[in-house]
Amino acid sequence: MLAFLGILTITLLLVLVMTKTVSPVVALIVVPVTTALIGGFTTEILTFMTEGITAISTTGVMFIFAILFFGILTDAGTFRPIIHRLLTKAGNDPARVAVATALLAMLVHLDGSGAVTFLVTIPALLPLYDALQMQRSTLATIVALSAGTMNILPWGGPTLRAATALEVEVTTLFNPLLLPVCTGLLAVLLLSYLLGIQERKRIKQPARQINLQHHALQEEDGWQRPKLLWVNILLIIVSVTALITAFAPPHVIFMIAFAIAVSINYPRLQEQSERINAHAKAALLMASILFAAGCFTGILKGSGMIEAMAQVAVDYIPAPVGRHLAFITGVLSMPASLLFDPDSFYFGILPLLATTATHFQGEAIEVGRAAIIGQMTTGFPVSPLTGATYLLIGLTGVDLGDHQRKTIPYAFLVTLLILFVSLLTGAITF
Repeated sequence: MLAFLGILTITLLLVLVMTKTVSPVVALIVVPVTTALIGGFTTEILTFMTEGITAISTTGVMFIFAILFFGILTDAGTFRPIIHRLLTKAGNDPARVAVATALLAMLVHLDGSGAVTFLVTIPALLPLYDALQMQRSTLATIVALSAGTMNILPWGGPTLRAATALEVEVTTLFNPLLLPVCTGLLAVLLLSYLLGIQERKRIKQPARQINLQHHALQEEDGWQRPKLLWVNILLIIVSVTALITAFAPPHVIFMIAFAIAVSINYPRLQEQSERINAHAKAALLMASILFAAGCFTGILKGSGMIEAMAQVAVDYIPAPVGRHLAFITGVLSMPASLLFDPDSFYFGILPLLATTATHFQGEAIEVGRAAIIGQMTTGFPVSPLTGATYLLIGLTGVDLGDHQRKTIPYAFLVTLLILFVSLLTGAITF
């Protein structure tokens, strides 16, 4: 009975979210509460919800303050001089332009937002690509690969969702993947260079020089703090270093970092209020999903539905497959982005996969690591299930099918490389 209810819960979540019948927040709360009531649970549901929310509370707090922290530094213009220098160094050589494109997209994606990355990088680079007669599809592919790989960072949506679903610290989940992800980013730079070489050969003749002083990057506003550039960069370095070295809990690091950043750059109360309000919508939206997910996973685990489904899966999955579930998840993670949106996968599918893996003497957290190397990370900028993909192709003017045909093989290759290095380092075991 519990296994059936668990399958029903996950199925309803998938259907409601993917058909956009209701918002993910509503589905994550209403669906498990309803199925738990059908299963005969009453007041226990309140305990399950509370325990689930408590388990992910620190992750939610971390995300809120990470968004505010990077938002404040972006407002202060911390990244603009770096962006301008990249574009200036690129000149009119397609290979250098391609590498600069990747570096720019990686830098902008530090805030974890695909939409922001595309809105900043595409308008800034499109005139350069057109003037050099480079294909817009190459721009879309490079930006997609860069943003997708960067999306594995600890404050990225998929990683936070995975940590929430598995009820583990985000640093515990991510830190073993640091070297594999860095390898993936280097691979993206190499692929970008090779794509630039292809463009250079295709063009055959030098294109006219373009003035790189683009309005999107050069316009000044009252929020920029150029005199505090190096102070802000040092603050980023210290914060990320503290996060990776686990010097302190992630939520504490970003709370303190945000407080310092906003106090230094915007000391007046009115300025602080305006900047916080400017980023509150993005922070609240994701935080609400995370806390609703805590309710969802809390009910599924507390009621025994997850365990019951895992037991059924164990009965039907061949032992050779079950023992390599983390590896199989890693291989399929990027293509899974074409089938599952992040909420339904991480809160519906991942807990079941992780629990099933433990029955075969595997590690649940390794399944989580395998999932985040592709599912809505390298795979999100090609998925038809995310609005960011349509923003990317809309800004570049590239057809969705053309973009997918060109980008998916590269995204899959980067995922497999990260998986291979993860196997070598022991972050994921075969």
